[in-house]
Amino acid sequence: MASYHGPKAKQQRRFGTLLVPRPKYSRILDSRAYPPGDHGKEKSFRGGRRSDYGLQLDEKQKLSFIYNVRERQLRNYYKKAVLMPGATGINLLGLLERRLDNLVYKAGLGATIWAARQLVVHGHVEVNGSRLDLPSYQVKPNDVISLSAKMKKNVHVVEWIEQIAAYPPYLSVDKDNVSATLLRTPEEGEIQVPVEIQLVVEYYNRLT
Repeated sequence: MASYHGPKAKQQRRFGTLLVPRPKYSRILDSRAYPPGDHGKEKSFRGGRRSDYGLQLDEKQKLSFIYNVRERQLRNYYKKAVLMPGATGINLLGLLERRLDNLVYKAGLGATIWAARQLVVHGHVEVNGSRLDLPSYQVKPNDVISLSAKMKKNVHVVEWIEQIAAYPPYLSVDKDNVSATLLRTPEEGEIQVPVEIQLVVEYYNRLT
């Protein structure tokens, strides 16, 4: 499944929400507090009444952007989430959160989800000591994620991992060894994303 290569700041300005917590995107949203386009300054981020479908679509597209997955893949995750016990929305977030590229990003081994995906695809990531180049791999509890010996010395990787001060409670990071361990499956309330997940569920319910 192809990665998103469009302008990241433009996408976030479209929603009026910081979806990638990096200083450069925060500065852009602060300095251009209006949607992109020729008439962006004439509009507000939430201008006019949105239909229920429009709101649901926005949240679905935000979720897709945050986790860097395309529509077909996101729909397949939803189908899996429906079949799992518990709330569909929480299940959906859990499946996305346990993607290998996402946990590489959350561990600070990649500066963004796109950088993390590139590390995985190029074969720089190992799971339990074996190289794995599948970004969508579902990491299991107690799996250890690490980088190749060459990438552990990469100045950008060293810089990225040192900048991270806090990690999700279900992820243990060893900065000295440039590795991370998934301690357990994420629980409700532990996955922090600026998305109304119930609206995403309602969006896909319309299609079934």
